[in-house]
Order: sequence, then structure tokens, then C-alpha cells
Amino acid sequence: MIIKLIHLFAVFTYGGFLFTDNLFMSKMKQTLSPDEATKAREAIMMHVRKIVPNALLIAVATGIYMFTQVFGEIGPDGLSSFQIMLSIKAFFGLWLGIRGFNQKFFKINPWLFKSHLFPFALVIIIIALSQLMYI
Repeated sequence: MIIKLIHLFAVFTYGGFLFTDNLFMSKMKQTLSPDEATKAREAIMMHVRKIVPNALLIAVATGIYMFTQVFGEIGPDGLSSFQIMLSIKAFFGLWLGIRGFNQKFFKINPWLFKSHLFPFALVIIIIALSQLMYI
């Protein structure tokens, strides 16, 4: 139960940043001068870089642990719809984790999907899958 709470808090931190960045911070250019927008974004990102990458890594680590606890045995008919959706969710989560790990520890920026729009879309898909997999 505590791992799930830690996971949810980390996911809310990471996903919340992506939500804020894509829906609000990206609009600063509309009301501020380019220089002001750059300064405002950097003032926020200075603090984001301390928390959000760690939240992502915690979310991935706790997600891996929970995956091992709930995946279950593969039945004679193959993977259940729950296991398929959980696997897709895990794949997207691991992709985000590898991307975040490379950025945080190796300072490797992504070669593809440099904006936060694609990770935001993956988080939305992961949230949807987390709700649909129990149906």
C-alpha cells in the first residue's frame, strides 16, 4: 500500500508538471516578450529540474515493483487483457524512465520528441490504460 501511494505521488508530480508545461507554461510567449518568457520559464525550470526527474525515476522504480506483484501467471490461453494493457503501460513507463534517466545522469537530451508533448501524451495513455485494464 505504501509503495502504491509513493507511486501515485511521484506520478502526480511528473504528470502534473507535464500538464502545466503543455497547457500553461507554453502559453507564456503569448503575453510576455520573448526575453521575459525565457526568463520566467527558466525561473520555474530551475526548481523543476530538482524535483521532477527524481519523481519520474521513483514512479518508474515503484511501477516496476508493482508490475512484478500484479502481473500474475500467464494462462494457457495466453496473456489476459489485463496483462496486455499492463505490459503496454509498463513499456511506455519504461520508455519515459529511460529517457529521464539519460537526461538526468548522462545529460543526453532526446534525439526525437524533444518537447514535452509526447511524454504528456504517454502519461495520458498510461492513465487511461490504468483505468481500462480493470474492466
